Amino acid sequence: MKTIDKTIERPSFKLSLIALGIASFISSAHAEEDINLETVRVVGQAVQIDEALKEQRNSNSIESVVHADGIGQLPDDNAAEALERLPGVSVENDQGEGRFVTVRGLAPELNAVNINGTNVPSPESGTRAVALDVLPSELVQSLSVVKTLTPDMDANSLGGTINVESLSAFDHDGLFYTLSTEGSYDDNIDKTSPKGSGAVSNIFSIGDGVDNFGVAAALSWQKRKFGSDNVETGGKWEFTDQARLEELEQRDYEIERERLGLGVNFDYKADIYTNYYLRTLFSRFTDTETRNAAGMEFDSPQLPSESGTGATGYRELKDRKETQEIQSYVLGGEKIIGLWTIDGQIGYSRASEDTPGHIAGAKFEGGFDNVGFTDTSKPRLFAGSDYYDPSSFSLDKIEWEEQKTTDTEKNLKFDLARDFTIHNYASQVKFGGKLSRREKDNDTNAWEFKNFGSNDTGLGAFAGSNVDYSLNNYGPGISSSAIKNLLSKLNFDSNINTEETRINDYVMNEDINAAYVMNTLDLDNWTLIAGMRYEQTDFEAKGTGIRDDVFQEISSKNNYHHWLPGLHARYYIDDKTQVRAAWTNSVVRPTFEALAPGFSIESGDKASFGDPTLDPMTAKNFDLGIEHYMGRAGAISAYGFYKDISDFVYETDIAGSGAFQNFKEAKTFKNGDTAKVYGLELAYSQKLSWLPSPWDGLLVGANFTLSHSEADIEGQNTKRSIDLPGQSKRVGNFMLGWENEKVSMRLSANYKSSYLKEVAAVSDKHHDAYVDDQVFLDFSSSYFISKNAQISLEAKNLTDEHYYVYTGNKAYNNQYEEYGPSIKIGFTLTNF
Repeated sequence: MKTIDKTIERPSFKLSLIALGIASFISSAHAEEDINLETVRVVGQAVQIDEALKEQRNSNSIESVVHADGIGQLPDDNAAEALERLPGVSVENDQGEGRFVTVRGLAPELNAVNINGTNVPSPESGTRAVALDVLPSELVQSLSVVKTLTPDMDANSLGGTINVESLSAFDHDGLFYTLSTEGSYDDNIDKTSPKGSGAVSNIFSIGDGVDNFGVAAALSWQKRKFGSDNVETGGKWEFTDQARLEELEQRDYEIERERLGLGVNFDYKADIYTNYYLRTLFSRFTDTETRNAAGMEFDSPQLPSESGTGATGYRELKDRKETQEIQSYVLGGEKIIGLWTIDGQIGYSRASEDTPGHIAGAKFEGGFDNVGFTDTSKPRLFAGSDYYDPSSFSLDKIEWEEQKTTDTEKNLKFDLARDFTIHNYASQVKFGGKLSRREKDNDTNAWEFKNFGSNDTGLGAFAGSNVDYSLNNYGPGISSSAIKNLLSKLNFDSNINTEETRINDYVMNEDINAAYVMNTLDLDNWTLIAGMRYEQTDFEAKGTGIRDDVFQEISSKNNYHHWLPGLHARYYIDDKTQVRAAWTNSVVRPTFEALAPGFSIESGDKASFGDPTLDPMTAKNFDLGIEHYMGRAGAISAYGFYKDISDFVYETDIAGSGAFQNFKEAKTFKNGDTAKVYGLELAYSQKLSWLPSPWDGLLVGANFTLSHSEADIEGQNTKRSIDLPGQSKRVGNFMLGWENEKVSMRLSANYKSSYLKEVAAVSDKHHDAYVDDQVFLDFSSSYFISKNAQISLEAKNLTDEHYYVYTGNKAYNNQYEEYGPSIKIGFTLTNF
């Protein structure tokens, strides 16, 4: 390969991008001195950053990376929270934990997740997004977010492709192991939780080879108990001359989440030209949730502090145990024959969500006078003593459900590359293809009980202890065991909810056939990559709908193909500075909720349905930026991006138009015309190693992304402009760290601005739901007792940040939730 004759050789056929917001920087004026004086670290924040920047710099794409340190530790508990530190990345939280990842302001379902090179399906029934909190950080060696796709990559992301790489034995020299134990405390429910994890790897000599076979395994287990307090209106506001509230609900959550993760990987290097690998990963996420709710439906919409009569008050219990599993197996290899490189892999992934029979709703009701609320953003219900007396409520209904969703992806990939020269310039042509077969199915069974015979149906017979609820008075909860005891006396066969059971069942098949060709050329100070990808999709959905109490079997097909050209360019200003530009094209299929074939239609009243014939979203993506690397583990970058999106999918109400002219409500999904997203991504990092001791251990990092989106929607004979749902206009991270050979500390802040969560009817923007801005402040530290043993302390959500969704205007509640801070103490023993 042709290289520039300079002190540092630039990598061939690699387009790097940068910039992680937490890095060490050594100014050029002191670089020589620092290299001579600095002790090489084997663990800690600087090692994580250094390894991440190496991967980013050598990448063919614009990419940001999080890497494990020398003892196999990522900087956060799960994969989602680790990614949150990267430029342009934010995380959607669930019950105070990071779950779904957004990239450059684009919603999680517009991003793809790969584990060890194979696509990961989603365990949840309605979405393509993968909740990355199912992946314990101990199983992960590195995480990356690829923001510009080369033609040899799946084209199924608009924001970014999240790549998860698990541990390989060749990540370490010889025997390596680490064992960790941890205890955490949740302030909201005053509970402690255990965690244990470990990883081991070693390299062996088999046959005639030397150190040619590696085995690595990792195991993680955690059982976490926590909770949250919530008050929500669901957007039930009437906006006329003044805002009046129709109903509100107070919720208390008690949650136990158990995570089990296991990975076993094998690597075999037959010779210097041939290697094979097997990557396996299993993750189980069990979520046990008990939710007590106390609500009030006012007889007519009320003003704050106004007292009303004839209201319906209720108490409700939901109690379920849900298990999500992800399995991933990848078998592959690579062989070099002269100027040819051949590689291929077979991948199999399966995700499932199993919710066995559970209380989906046990509701008690009663009538109340002199009730109302105060405060529109965090409503507080006021009522007489009768509302807190169990004898005021009687059992209205019990809903019992069970559900199983599976999502299976099988794929076969083959790549062939050849190196050659053009007028003495190094070049490489690469081509290949991929076959992907995906099947998603959902099976729901539902029962509804309303006739309880001679059984006592007053709340007093089912009341539990008083609920620990911090936002207001609450009173007694509902006993789950008492409800189940009643159900054991009832006839399930005569109480099946046929509609809910049938219309939520479906099977969807999605077959994708892809092929590509690309060429990479080193031309003096330029590296150029040009190519074309072709993807052809066959989609089929089968399900059941109900129209005016008559069931209908549905079978729908949709076929389409896309030609997706791409061009990447990198110009080396010098050995440390480079400019990157990329023009790429991508295609994202609609969510399974949008494509669902089931429907429910009541003529002249309400309808809800998906649309299996929706077009996929396509985007033309443009990126331009500059990055500068500064000594060991240091970088600074600035990138601009622009996305021109066609056929974006949104949820809307089409009542009052077409076949639904006389309907009150008709909720479905539609393709919009075009949407645009553009922004600026900045990242800076510095290790202050040139300062005198002890300040030479300081690490400073920051990144900030500004973005803007424009989209037009239509329905109900009107049009309006919106932001793309899930898109935060401002996302930022700041980190201040310090470390030496014994101690490592980090104070980090993560910020994201408000964003559109749900779109109401096209003619009713006042009921759009927005998530308010959030700032999370976390602290972590560790101390090495010896070379092989360390203790750690971590405090999360130090400022007790809440989650707030508002309706149209920040003054009007849709949902408010508090979690409280948590503290973790851990011990790690390592051999390396």
